[in-house]
Amino acid sequence: MTTSNAALAQAAWRIRRHALRMGEVQGQGYIGQALGWADVLAVAYGHALNLKPADPSWEGRDRFLLSHGHYAIAHYAALIEAGVIPESELETYGSDDSRLPMSGMASYTPGMEISGGSLGQGLAIAVGMALALRHKRNPAFVYNSMSDGELDEGATWEAAMAAAHHGLANLVCLVDINNQQADGSSRQVLGFEPLADKWAAFGWQVQRVDGNDLPAVRQAFDQARADSAPRPRVILCDTLMGKGVPFLEQREKNHFIRVDPPEWQQALAILDEHRPHEAQGVHA
Repeated sequence: MTTSNAALAQAAWRIRRHALRMGEVQGQGYIGQALGWADVLAVAYGHALNLKPADPSWEGRDRFLLSHGHYAIAHYAALIEAGVIPESELETYGSDDSRLPMSGMASYTPGMEISGGSLGQGLAIAVGMALALRHKRNPAFVYNSMSDGELDEGATWEAAMAAAHHGLANLVCLVDINNQQADGSSRQVLGFEPLADKWAAFGWQVQRVDGNDLPAVRQAFDQARADSAPRPRVILCDTLMGKGVPFLEQREKNHFIRVDPPEWQQALAILDEHRPHEAQGVHA
């Protein structure tokens, strides 16, 4: 799939808008993460992933694992944008019998590969999937989306070591470095720098980009996929929580946001005011 940067900007804008509309249904949620991670999801689902939206279980699909299951609202927004889930379902977010529970669950939602949320588990599952696909001679890629808080977990680094040991060139890890956890600043909870050096020492191809710079994110995805070395790849994405809505960007704590009813419409109005220019079709 080859999509213009203008089209990807439109997709990121719609993902943010979908997430805000879902958040309004419950009056709360992990909106800061959804707004900050929208650009990465737009590139993943609008440019990089090989999918069949009408057949989410297609064997040849690239697998996208949401290790940080509390980002489900962001992932649902991307799946809506990709056409896997109808937009009408966003009104059911977090409700009884909805296919869109507040934490991601594979048994409920089309396109959700794993039930994430126990942080630090996704990369190990991704390693197993990547190994299985290679044994089956399936050329699909596995993308593991995870939070910087998962860098605190020993299982993450065990999986990173195993991925390099097995030379899993079909595995790409995406790390959201937004520097916020439930207990405070990620770096204050448990410092993880120099992060790029650590991943490189574990045998990974490493890129670090501004995760809210769409062209840079797109280039990083392309380079990860094109690398011919027998090694896994990681893209470290520095993002801004609440990106696109200044009064949310500036909140001191926005790991989990409760927004007053008028503020949802205010946030949507701000997004609409800064809607990107319409894309001029698809091109290389």
